Amino acid sequence: MRQLHIIAAIGGLTLAMVPISTLAKTDAGSDRVAADPDEKVCENITVIGSRLAVKRVCATRAEWKEKRKLDREVVDDAQRHAADPCNSILTHTGPAMC
Repeated sequence: MRQLHIIAAIGGLTLAMVPISTLAKTDAGSDRVAADPDEKVCENITVIGSRLAVKRVCATRAEWKEKRKLDREVVDDAQRHAADPCNSILTHTGPAMC
């Protein structure tokens, strides 16, 4: 059993020692066609507060990209203003201490 752990550890070290340039060449060399931004894509979104309720949302790839960008901006803004109670998104009840 102990030999198995040693072999697994050596295998992991060998994988970690692969040069990054080798991995980059394999990704860059692929003949992957760019996805059409006007293609309609549907996703199942789990409704908050429910384990079972799912809402199916359809949008184009460009719309999904814009939504992810806006969501990321909201998170970044909330993190940027976390120490400033007057400009932060409050998650508790009560007034901000400005």
